[in-house]
Amino acid sequence: MRLLCLLALIPLVVADCTCESDSEEINKSEALKYKLAAIVSILVAGAIGVCLPILGKTIPALHPEKSVFFIIKAFAAGVILSTGFIHVLPDAFENLTSPCLSETPWGDFPFAGFVAMLAALGTLMVDTMATSYYRKLHAGKAGSDKCVGDEEKAGENQGHVHVHTHATHGHSHGPISMDSDSELLRHRVISQVLELGIVVHSVIIGISLGASESPTTIRPLVAALSFHQFFEGMGLGGCISQAKFKTRAIVIMALFFSLTTPVGIGIGLGVTNVYDENSPNSLIVEGIFNAASAGILIYMALVDLLAADFMSPKLQNSGRLQFGTNVALLLGAGCMSLLAKWA
Repeated sequence: MRLLCLLALIPLVVADCTCESDSEEINKSEALKYKLAAIVSILVAGAIGVCLPILGKTIPALHPEKSVFFIIKAFAAGVILSTGFIHVLPDAFENLTSPCLSETPWGDFPFAGFVAMLAALGTLMVDTMATSYYRKLHAGKAGSDKCVGDEEKAGENQGHVHVHTHATHGHSHGPISMDSDSELLRHRVISQVLELGIVVHSVIIGISLGASESPTTIRPLVAALSFHQFFEGMGLGGCISQAKFKTRAIVIMALFFSLTTPVGIGIGLGVTNVYDENSPNSLIVEGIFNAASAGILIYMALVDLLAADFMSPKLQNSGRLQFGTNVALLLGAGCMSLLAKWA
């Protein structure tokens, strides 16, 4: 009798492992309406989110040196950290452990975690090398400029002790300027690497949403992804603001972030008829990109956003600011984790 019961359950297990799309929920015309609404909503939310911190130059409360900025950035860092752990990495595991993939090699090794680890280590190496390169480059230029300036002053003011003393006094401020410039270069590297990580998973999200023809799948994603892009934009905008790029670079980076997911949705719309989210190729590509993006986001949130701010003298010397940033961090991570119920 038990054997008969087990045999009766086999068709149910096999049915759960099917790799065919569910055609009962497909409604192309209604799905198209939600996709168009998603493009507009996500574009506006992302643009507002990334622009708010950048407006710190005109809004005193949002200036990078203000306490409010630290709290907002901690909230955004919590959002980005939760995005990596709760949204992107589980999707990577789901893709790369799908029953639609062959057991060998995909079932024999945790590729999602492995790729995420490699991406985090690769981000660390790129972060270190880029910062070191720009620091040495700037130090070389500063050194050559200083030598030229010293030679000109020596030629013009030979024999004048007062001027020589003044020049020596001026040199004592060199390390301070160098530290400031190094910190600026560091913020620029952080903002560019962070945008890379965000863009990778945003494209994947956009293509998946754009290729879906199920209104019940798309409907909850519109609001969830709009909030997602808004808070991620705030985190990226804070980094861009601290990097003090020129206006043209700021506009390009803000536009690039704002347009990535809507463009991904547009690409998904274009490949709807040929895209199969359950095909082995789609699962492998999405899984690897999601895992890599998760590794980048987790590293950036913990190391470049949270550790840098939480260990800064300004926050260490203020108990109230520590409390505020900790609460903001937990709220950001909690709110983004809650969105996983719908997205």
